[in-house]
Amino acid sequence: MIRCIAVDDEAYAANIIADYISKVPFLELVGKTTSPIEAINWVQEGKVDLVFLDIQMPELTGMQFLKICGSKCKVILTTAYPEYALEGYEHDVVDYLLKPIPFDRFFKAVHKAQSMLQQQETVKAAPAVPPQPAEQGMASAAPDYMFVKGESKNKFLKVAYSDILYVEGLKNYVSLYLPGQRLVTYQSLTDLAEQLPQPPFYRVHRSYIISIDKVSMVDGNTVYIGEKEIPVGETYRDGFLNMIREKH
Repeated sequence: MIRCIAVDDEAYAANIIADYISKVPFLELVGKTTSPIEAINWVQEGKVDLVFLDIQMPELTGMQFLKICGSKCKVILTTAYPEYALEGYEHDVVDYLLKPIPFDRFFKAVHKAQSMLQQQETVKAAPAVPPQPAEQGMASAAPDYMFVKGESKNKFLKVAYSDILYVEGLKNYVSLYLPGQRLVTYQSLTDLAEQLPQPPFYRVHRSYIISIDKVSMVDGNTVYIGEKEIPVGETYRDGFLNMIREKH
């Protein structure tokens, strides 16, 4: 269960979030409050995994709250002011919800938070491997992995190239799809493409990079990786299809 609090100086807005939380099986409402100071105490006591946080509050703004507690929990911003979105993402918030918040948009945001928290727990559980000294005279082989930026400034996740099925670029982040797992990293698709070796990785669309090793079928302008259908963009189509023909 993800332990949540709703923080908003308008009680009715906090009540709406609390009601939404009650409808999601993997969320648990720890509390709701109109006081960001009270919310800080809950976070500092280790009682909270996810905060739904208003930005404009009289005692303490949402951005000030993030500077104090942003590294101790995940935060989804809730506000009527879209101009704060960029600053929010600079603080590594999970998502930015504009009021009035429809439930489907709320549900999408909490699924993103769930994925990030699961990813965080996976990294914590991984055993530390001490660095091994390089052997004298051995030629250094190209690495078969890369590191991608995690959900906080100094967190990086190690990902084996052979595990990557495809990569999808979204508005504010990139998703790497692995068997049974999705990793989220806050960098551009173009920057990530520079880290991926070609072959086996090819960009086939402004929003997609695929591993050719994982492709099960190419049908016209569609690539299939398992049951996932990925479009081939016009800009990339000729080069990609020529590469496929050469391998025929």
